[in-house]
Amino acid sequence: MIRFSLFGIPIQIQPWFWISLAILGGGESANSKDGIVRLILFLLAGLISILVHELGHALTGRAFGARSQITLQAFGGFAAFAGARFTRPQHFLVTAAGPVAQLLLAALTFLAIPDLFLLTSVAGHFWKVLTGISIVWALINLLPVLPLDGGQMLNALLGPARLRLTLWITILSATTAALLVYQSQRFHHSIIFPVFLGLFAWQAWQALKQTP
Repeated sequence: MIRFSLFGIPIQIQPWFWISLAILGGGESANSKDGIVRLILFLLAGLISILVHELGHALTGRAFGARSQITLQAFGGFAAFAGARFTRPQHFLVTAAGPVAQLLLAALTFLAIPDLFLLTSVAGHFWKVLTGISIVWALINLLPVLPLDGGQMLNALLGPARLRLTLWITILSATTAALLVYQSQRFHHSIIFPVFLGLFAWQAWQALKQTP
């Protein structure tokens, strides 16, 4: 377990964060020097991008007077706000700040390195991976699927009185996205994201049966 503070926010990184990130980065195929270097760069880029995402949540929450801490765990992380009570608009902004921070990181990289995709060096590969992770991670989190950020934002917009609608949107969106991701050649028929999306759809279905 790694623990440190950044901008006064306590952060802990669990071992499973590295393991799951290595799985996403194709760690099983890192059987050469070049493959190992690329995996290490993926781990570093993933750490920076996901940490920026969670800092977006945490710093925005702090702007509304909440104390926060960040935990990076298997397949992602979360910012916790002990005892905090946000209004619905505040909750929306705190939630949106995570993916927005990642998209800003990607945009700043493009502005700083205009010929980003022409670079062939190790450093160039790192910046391309950092940009790619930031964009993909942010877009996935913006899906209107509970418990992803997009689902939380939708819930904040619709409110508790329309929870059934939020759950139905979650089920339909998660199922559709799972099929599209699995069929996408870009994801090489990856099963990881479809499994998670399928789990979110199932959880929403179970919650729907208990919601009046």
